[in-house]
Amino acid sequence: MNKYLIKQTLFLILFCIGSPVLLAQQTFSNPILEYGADPYSTYHNGYYYYTHTMQNHLVLFKTKNLADLKNAEKKVIWTPPKNTDYSAEIWAPEFHFINGKWYVYFAADNGSNNTHRMYVLENSSKNPMEGEWIFKGKIASKTDKWAIDGNVFAYKKQLYMIWSGWEGDTNGQQNIYIAKMKSPTQIEGDRVLISSPSKPWELHGALHDDINPAQVNVNEGPQFISNKKKAFIVFSASGCWTDNYSLGLLTFTGKDNLLDPLAWVKSDQPILEQSDKNKVYAPGHNSFFKSPNGKEDWILYHANSNPGEGCGEKRSPRMQQIKWDNNGNPVIGDPISEGTAATIPAM
Repeated sequence: MNKYLIKQTLFLILFCIGSPVLLAQQTFSNPILEYGADPYSTYHNGYYYYTHTMQNHLVLFKTKNLADLKNAEKKVIWTPPKNTDYSAEIWAPEFHFINGKWYVYFAADNGSNNTHRMYVLENSSKNPMEGEWIFKGKIASKTDKWAIDGNVFAYKKQLYMIWSGWEGDTNGQQNIYIAKMKSPTQIEGDRVLISSPSKPWELHGALHDDINPAQVNVNEGPQFISNKKKAFIVFSASGCWTDNYSLGLLTFTGKDNLLDPLAWVKSDQPILEQSDKNKVYAPGHNSFFKSPNGKEDWILYHANSNPGEGCGEKRSPRMQQIKWDNNGNPVIGDPISEGTAATIPAM
């Protein structure tokens, strides 16, 4: 063996000894945690910041490798005071870094689902695991109605929020609304309706005995994603208590005005749905993140491992890479089966 090969062999041996965790994490399999409904992650300055619904407090995970969430640094960053309008049922939190500050958006109520609204906290620290999280109050449009699952994003230098809400004050149907924001903690003007449940795959779950019988149709969990010049919103449809919970796609066909409801076109079929073959049921409530090298788009979503497990603690977070077709539209494919080895996001 020549000197070059000897040096290369020694380097590889030393690398393996010094980096067993890194080598062990080149692949992963779903689910990435045993439990975690409404998973959300963002990548910032070399770390993934992840969270999911905890019901009565907000928890932030920090890790270099999202596939290694079980060993991530974790911190309870906020527990609500008792007997307020936002003390209970804390759902679908999202962490965002906007204009040099961290924000967390979440839905909460006073113990009655009828009072659900969106709220926001702010942290001036560059590291969201440090500093003080300050409660900035409710974030609502002029029409202050029931609201959950807020997602904040920037499009052409304008900040927007999208969410799931009721038209009135009763639990009859969940729609997707959009509004401009004049700051990270304030909505500008009123909301605009851009999606209501209408297609057969959005209407599952009307006769469930454990909910208000008026709750028939559901659009929720909207998430914005863009690809080059194209803009999309992926949302969850049908009742989460059914195996038919799935993801639909809204495509923006206008030029600049995201508040034009006629410019949003809904997909004829779900872009992600249950797979009996792969033993993945009720996939939904997703978010998106970039790989560390910025070249890959990935989706996070929760799903059940068995049919009939509903909206409870059986839901676990899963991730898989998104592809883009020749027209620039997102392609997710079938949900990956449990135990199937997949390559981690590209470093």
